[in-house]
Amino acid sequence: MTPSLTSLCVYCGSAVGRSLRYRAAAERLGRDLAANDVRLIYGGGRVGIMGVIADAVIAHGGKATGIIPTFLETREVGHHGIDDLRIVDNMHVRKQLMFDLADAFAILPGGYGTLDETFEIITWRLLAMHDKPVVIVNQDGYWDKLLALIEHCRDEGFVSQRRDLFQVVGDVDELLPALMTASETPPRHASQPSRF
Repeated sequence: MTPSLTSLCVYCGSAVGRSLRYRAAAERLGRDLAANDVRLIYGGGRVGIMGVIADAVIAHGGKATGIIPTFLETREVGHHGIDDLRIVDNMHVRKQLMFDLADAFAILPGGYGTLDETFEIITWRLLAMHDKPVVIVNQDGYWDKLLALIEHCRDEGFVSQRRDLFQVVGDVDELLPALMTASETPPRHASQPSRF
């Protein structure tokens, strides 16, 4: 694993989804992160796909940092089995800290929260607020319709035509190799006009 990738922020669901393939993919990713000494940065939950990844990381001797807001921790969804659980005041602090601690970002299957985080981190890259790699893991075609929507928005002139804002891989097994070879585009100055 490239020395520059020491931590990976994973955005994913607080549910496991209907297909067992999503759980299996999450377990493989957790195993791979541990094997390559890449710290998992995630939302801190013990439920859903996020909990599956964290459990797999820990089971294989890896490290995980979870960041969870107080209002979710009081609902007892925080993962106290990881080595670094941080409880913060609100969602905004959570998202900023996840960003600060991560070398790169991966998007696995998820719902509204995952979509929110995905578009925020892509928009931040568009606005030259960072140049960290962003990879959408289109596991079993889960994100096909999202990717088609983005293409539609591009075709209609409402989002940037830049193709370097994120990468797409079809399986979690392709994620770390893609990050190893990711060509980071130098950030553009935020004053340059952008459509998003």
